[in-house]
Amino acid sequence: MARSDLSLEELRTYRPQVAEPDDFDAFWDATLSEARGHDLDLRLSPVEHPFTSVDIRDIRFSGFGGDPVSGWLITPTASDGPLPVVVEYIGYGGGRDLPGQHLQWANAGFAHLLMDTRGQGSSWGTGGATPDPHGSVPHTPGVMTMGIDDPATYYYRRLFTDAVRATEAARQLPGVDAATISVNGISQGGGVSLAVAGLVPDLTAVMPDVPFLCHFRRAVDICDRDPYTEITRYLSVHRNNAETVFSTLSYFDGVNFAKRAESRALFSVALMDTICPPSTVMAAYHSYAAEKSVEVYEFNDHEGGAYRQRLRQIRWLKDLLAR
Repeated sequence: MARSDLSLEELRTYRPQVAEPDDFDAFWDATLSEARGHDLDLRLSPVEHPFTSVDIRDIRFSGFGGDPVSGWLITPTASDGPLPVVVEYIGYGGGRDLPGQHLQWANAGFAHLLMDTRGQGSSWGTGGATPDPHGSVPHTPGVMTMGIDDPATYYYRRLFTDAVRATEAARQLPGVDAATISVNGISQGGGVSLAVAGLVPDLTAVMPDVPFLCHFRRAVDICDRDPYTEITRYLSVHRNNAETVFSTLSYFDGVNFAKRAESRALFSVALMDTICPPSTVMAAYHSYAAEKSVEVYEFNDHEGGAYRQRLRQIRWLKDLLAR
């Protein structure tokens, strides 16, 4: 493992021009308006688990197209007053896993809504519970090219809409502070949290950890590992589709969502990251329109700060709320 991207000095000033479609806002306004035409249909059910410090419930709500989205709601068993909420999104290929796999936020005093990822959950962990019932034209294995010939059919339109609806579900949960909603995630989850930051104006905080789905053009040019190479393989077959592909991706680029963010953010970046190259992360970071800071892990690959970063996030968010 060695550095294969820009130096830290170069990254501190890296502000590339990233393509943004003229109808970016209109596209997302129409997408979310369509989703909100479906009843949120929020449902909570208790689940069996062996833990004594938390309560865990299965949560279901309606996402894109009214499709049911699953997750876990984890809360501390003893709490005083309404709880602040952290909505978490999952890394590429993972699902919500078994109940109790993710206890850190609840044990730190937060209500934690872990959103399942539609159509994923079979690459690592112990699975998910949310199908993606929408069809797709031919694509490479994975979801990076699923429906990529049109932003209306692209996979991440559905996932980002689910993620926004998860924040709306969080506001309706019993025993929570509806005015104190934060989002976070690692890798794909970090990219999803950036999308939500640009689509939901009144979040308390955003915590993108080594975020994926940023500055697609550079990522595809310099990255030789999946998931970005799914796009490379697709274009190696569909040789005349590059303009269409990158036009579609511009509607889903974390840089373009970052420009619209209004909530405080804590990023992380790993300088030896070969899955989400640091220049792509810093492109989003420098474009982020609200107050922000970044934790730099100089000698780490895509694991970034791992548990050290989670501790940093918890302390940072608690300090922010104490203000």
